[in-house]
Amino acid sequence: MADSKITIRVPLELVEGAKRYARQNRTSLTRLVSEYLRQLSTQSDSLPDAPIVQRLAGSLPQNTSVEEYHEYLQKKYGSQD
Repeated sequence: MADSKITIRVPLELVEGAKRYARQNRTSLTRLVSEYLRQLSTQSDSLPDAPIVQRLAGSLPQNTSVEEYHEYLQKKYGSQD
């Protein structure tokens, strides 16, 4: 497979964090980005597999509406005004 060079704009703190992560894991920033993009291209919908989704799965009935959820939060935590 042929490589392609790209230019992207990313906040400096993200780049620094990614470089630190790459060093700690003995890899390159190029490889990190390539692997991430490869995973994106092979997954049709990665959100159901996200850790937060897995932890929350089943915590509300499936037929709960957004309005019902907001009402629940209002009763539990009160007004945030």
